[in-house]
Amino acid sequence: MVERSKKPGPIPVSSTEPESPGFVFKSDRVKLSLPTGESAEILLHGATVISWVAGGGENLFLSEKAALDGSKPVRGGIPLVFPVFGKSTEGPTAALPQHGFARICKWELLGRTSETDTSIQVDFGLGPENLTVEQRKQWPYDFGLIYSVNLSKSSLETKMLVRNEGSETFDFNFLFHTYLRIPDVNNLTIEGLKGTSYKCKVTKSEAVEEMVELSVGSEVDRVYANVPDTVQVKNGGEAIFKVDRTNLEDVVVWNPWEGASKMADFGPEDGYKNMICIEAGAVSKWHTLEPQSVWEGSTIINL
Repeated sequence: MVERSKKPGPIPVSSTEPESPGFVFKSDRVKLSLPTGESAEILLHGATVISWVAGGGENLFLSEKAALDGSKPVRGGIPLVFPVFGKSTEGPTAALPQHGFARICKWELLGRTSETDTSIQVDFGLGPENLTVEQRKQWPYDFGLIYSVNLSKSSLETKMLVRNEGSETFDFNFLFHTYLRIPDVNNLTIEGLKGTSYKCKVTKSEAVEEMVELSVGSEVDRVYANVPDTVQVKNGGEAIFKVDRTNLEDVVVWNPWEGASKMADFGPEDGYKNMICIEAGAVSKWHTLEPQSVWEGSTIINL
């Protein structure tokens, strides 16, 4: 288990952490809530945030067909991508499944680090002992992850700390694969990407974004590298989400469009009209972590 104190060794908080009006722990998930009605729900499976209610409604898209029982990655919410983005064909991560193992492992609840009337934070941990024997063979490094989710009245902050606890250097990618719920993709624009280089996975091409406000009218799957500023998601010209990042230089924009109908776990089929993935990450290049070193990245989504 990974500790909040950043030292190795188990702390059995998951079974002893007391509940409170703002913190409810069940066998497979945690629910956070504020007196003013905002809430967030996080599965232990993948430490996946599957709900964020604030501003009068649900802000995350979760597929009606999403598997929440740990049998596969969750389609929707905020899955965690580590230690590889996509599928490697060579190198130390080549044996791993697409997007790595973080989103398919059962994480440990480390407990609350703060709770007030206006915010509450909970931490989760993942280490080698939480992996299967096969996963350890696929990626045999000593590591520790601490994942923090902070709910406030008008924002959701997610933060990942990666530690290299071994004697070997390793390379990694990391990404918050965030599915935002939107009223209508046809009225959607995304601001903050102009002048940024990107790789398009749909057309297998590279370009520089020319649009001040990017609209989505077909399948989009782009990795924007070194995005300098806040990314805003607008509905009919009005900002509905503002995504700020710390030490996460890249932004992935994804919507499967009608390709959603080919995904067995995507529902309803036209659900792509009500979602956009704005994914903050460190994925355009490998990040090297020396032995006994720490890396940290975070994002905060404001309404």
